[in-house]
Amino acid sequence: MTTLVIADDEPLVVAGVRTVLEAAGFTISAAVHDGRAALAAVERHRPRVALLDLNMPGLGGLAVVERLAAASPATRALILTSFGDQENVLAAVERGAAGFVLKSCTPEELVTAVRAVAAGEAYLSPVVTRMVLGLVAPEAAPRRRDALARVDRLAAREREVLALLAEGLTNAEIAARAHMSEATVKTYVSRVLAKLECANRVQAALLARDAAG
Repeated sequence: MTTLVIADDEPLVVAGVRTVLEAAGFTISAAVHDGRAALAAVERHRPRVALLDLNMPGLGGLAVVERLAAASPATRALILTSFGDQENVLAAVERGAAGFVLKSCTPEELVTAVRAVAAGEAYLSPVVTRMVLGLVAPEAAPRRRDALARVDRLAAREREVLALLAEGLTNAEIAARAHMSEATVKTYVSRVLAKLECANRVQAALLARDAAG
């Protein structure tokens, strides 16, 4: 049984998310409205997933993500975000958040995201990925050289998967474009992340952009 803590400073958002997830069979251990309460709830309940808004009073979502590893190592952060919050999303990627969904997503996408993150996978909405990629400009020469050196570790098929991943495609979409099964794509993505030393798909997409210049 997958357990969650939900944290968002908008009561209507919390109520709606809770309704959707409980209907899908998830157990909501706590639903709170600020970051300090979220961290306390995570420490108390040790949920599999912490569904976090980034902009909360008191202790912000970024600070909660940073402290999750110490508070509850098995808990994975899934971020609720909105358009216009790209900079915080990028910061959350760097701090190890496992997934991102827009508050405007469908109930079906929210359930899919929670299931993926609970299973130990990453979930990155293609829309969110494109938001972040649109924010980040190509970096200076040293960063590009580092990115090129890492990409050189990849075999041709792995580079193809990286290029599609950098477009913000899901595993199913990559499978269709590259004529592979989803299981094969999942294997390739894991291999690409390991070789590039990236914690998640967004980091890999940003690295691919740096390499492309």
